Amino acid sequence: MKLSEVIDSRLVSKISKNSVLGVDIGSRGAKAVLLHGDELFVAQVPTGVNMQVTADELLDELVEVAGITREQIRFIVGTGYGRIALEFVQIPREIVTEISCHAMGAHYLNKDTRTIIDIGGQDSKAIQVDPKTGKVTKFIMNDKCAAGTGRFLEKAASLLEYTIAELGPASLRAESQPQISSQCVVFAESEIISHRARGETREAIAAGLHYASARRVKNLVSKIPLEGDLVFTGGVSNNIGMKKALEDLIGLPIKAFKLDPVYAGALGAAVYAQRFYAEQRTVSDENVATLKADIHDIIERTKEAENAFIERSDVKKVGYLCTYTPIELIAASGAAHTRLLKCGEPEVVSRGELITKSVFCDFTKSLLGHFAEKDPLYTGLDQVVTFYTCDSMKATAEAIDNFFQPSIGYVVPRDGGREAGRKFFRQEILNFRKDLAKLTGKLVGDDELSEQIQLFNRIRSLIREISALRKRDNPPLTGRDFLEITKAFYYLQPEEQLILLEDVYLRLASTPKTGSAPLRLMMSGGIVAEGDRRILDLIEDKIGARIVVEDHCSGLRPFYHDTDEKIDPWQALANAYLDQAPCARQTPLDKLLDFSVELATEYRVHGVIYTYLKFCPCFGMTKNRFIRRFQDLDIPVLELATDYSQGDIGQITTRLEAFIEVLNEKKEILNVADYRN
Repeated sequence: MKLSEVIDSRLVSKISKNSVLGVDIGSRGAKAVLLHGDELFVAQVPTGVNMQVTADELLDELVEVAGITREQIRFIVGTGYGRIALEFVQIPREIVTEISCHAMGAHYLNKDTRTIIDIGGQDSKAIQVDPKTGKVTKFIMNDKCAAGTGRFLEKAASLLEYTIAELGPASLRAESQPQISSQCVVFAESEIISHRARGETREAIAAGLHYASARRVKNLVSKIPLEGDLVFTGGVSNNIGMKKALEDLIGLPIKAFKLDPVYAGALGAAVYAQRFYAEQRTVSDENVATLKADIHDIIERTKEAENAFIERSDVKKVGYLCTYTPIELIAASGAAHTRLLKCGEPEVVSRGELITKSVFCDFTKSLLGHFAEKDPLYTGLDQVVTFYTCDSMKATAEAIDNFFQPSIGYVVPRDGGREAGRKFFRQEILNFRKDLAKLTGKLVGDDELSEQIQLFNRIRSLIREISALRKRDNPPLTGRDFLEITKAFYYLQPEEQLILLEDVYLRLASTPKTGSAPLRLMMSGGIVAEGDRRILDLIEDKIGARIVVEDHCSGLRPFYHDTDEKIDPWQALANAYLDQAPCARQTPLDKLLDFSVELATEYRVHGVIYTYLKFCPCFGMTKNRFIRRFQDLDIPVLELATDYSQGDIGQITTRLEAFIEVLNEKKEILNVADYRN
């Protein structure tokens, strides 16, 4: 079919003549869209056991119909359930999440698309789209069970002795809609049997099932929130019974297209393929080894999110100072939040030093300096929060409250292993809930907190997976790249983070593990705040070594824990934050020392850069125990005490270069020994 027949007329000109393929491998069905010249070709087959065989079947069908050869295809993007398994010999390829692809595909079918309901074989999603770009701005998904998905409807059709194609039309013939309470596939069978025993018609039960599923999806969409220009995609979008139920319950019409919306994901993948080809992202078998982290989208979105946070006036805004702050609770309260991680220029530090003592670290002085300088990110806050461990941070929070913005602090027990401490910290979190309710007007309930716990667990897990790619001999991302990712965690909405981070992970995971192996270093010690990147830049840009892991509170350390999703959420939150890799202020210190050694061993580092800010009462006073522990394991350590001035850059450079020379010599000796063995 002609592109002009199916693509929104306002976007047709944005599609080039290059031949590209988008492949969407779903859990039940596989779809593909081929863009060739001014035409669009589609194909669909059931998803087989072997994802690659399924993809090749689609490719063969499309090249035959289009009358071209495989060699004419310039780029392929895979998406959907089986995207990570796809490989195409001699054809550049990349993978993009189905959420991004469904958004882009729906955008090209209707430029005004703002909300997408995507129901597939195993999950359902609500997606909010920026109509200017086709990019996802927010999404939420239900992937805990089959409720409301294609799998549920398939099971229901079987129980009613319909085919899945017959189920939707049958529901439209119903004269009544019995209430279906169970959405679980396991329990649905007994409820359907009960309705049939009471004399309900199959058509009526089918209608009840569709409306029960649609009510669940409506609840999902309401959290986006719902906006007009509603689009329905995914395998279930062809079910006219579900379409009618959604329109009735939501109260908005679903847009109709000339292209079957089941192909929206594949179309979006094809659009991305054209863009990647134009950017010369040649990720083929021959040169995929050159692919490194492309985190441009994350960096740009973080900048945009910071500006948006400053400009927001529709919600209360909370800034927090420490990783012991339970951000799940802030998110559940509806407040916007960000961690105050900026570090200032010497002038900003000097402004802060007028308020606090000179023997405080430069980070605490910089915090106060930003308030004194009226940085809009800081002065626009409605509340500053700290769950303090560091005494200097406690004093800083009190100074913020006395001079600038409302600030409140909560105590973190030093010994998190004691039962009394856990109960106390649970109560502190409940006190925080009450204070947030005074600020926002909303008292957070158990279910709302549990939802945020699950969401942030997923994000932390994904960040750990991205970091784990650095265990390779040739890490596909730098230490600076990783700090940009952790910076995004403190600015971006969690739903958007999941999309961006999964794209980054899938792209990096698809790169080969071969290549040159740089010297591997760990940064340990105190905070490395936003703007404090001198040591990283010297190590990675000038010297050529690589930071492969961080044991500090702005790197990997805060993401090395999950929150128990099965117990009382308030106690679970208290336990999780007390059990996380601790600050050096916590006791026993051996817990943190053990964690540092575990990271150094797990990431196979050649040496450790132990860095902290001068006058740091936590990491400065405990440095000797850290250094001895590493040295006992024959891991060389370089201690660097720094501040935010620029006067010590020459000295730091000299010390780093000498340390790297020693490590390289040691590495060469070990390599020779391994070779002889």
